Amino acid sequence: MSLVRDILRRKNNQVAAIARDATVYEATMQMHQHRIGALLVMDGDDIVGIFTERDLMNRVVAVRRDPDSTLVEDVMTDKVAFCEPDATIEGCRTIMTKHRLRHLPVIENGELRGMISSGDILAREIQDQEETIRYMHEYMQGAC
Repeated sequence: MSLVRDILRRKNNQVAAIARDATVYEATMQMHQHRIGALLVMDGDDIVGIFTERDLMNRVVAVRRDPDSTLVEDVMTDKVAFCEPDATIEGCRTIMTKHRLRHLPVIENGELRGMISSGDILAREIQDQEETIRYMHEYMQGAC
C-alpha cells in the first residue's frame, strides 16, 4: 500500500505559496510561470487558505472582478484540507473525490512538507498497478 511519503520522495517538495494580500493577477502569473493549479495562501508561516484555478474561474472571471485590484484573500478557499506523510494514497483519493479537491498540503508535526495533487495520486496508482502486473507476470512465468 503506497503512502503520501512515497509521492513526496519523487517530487520537489517546494510548495508554491503567495501572501494573502497579493493580487489575483500576481497569483495567476505565479501559477502560469510554474505551470501549477494552486497556491497555498500564507500569512507569515501560517497557511490561511488555498487559491486554485477553480477560485479564479468562479470567484473572479465568472463575476467579472478585476484581477489587478482583487486580493487573493478575498477570493481564496479558506478551509484547507490536509494530509500527513503516512496517509495512504487510497485514503487521500477518497477524501479528494468526496470533497472535490485537487490538491492536499502535506503537514507533519505542524510543518508543511509538500503538496500532492490528484495527478500525483493517479501517477502513483498507475505505477503501483504496473509493478503488480510485472510481479504477476514474473510469477506466472516461473510457475510454468
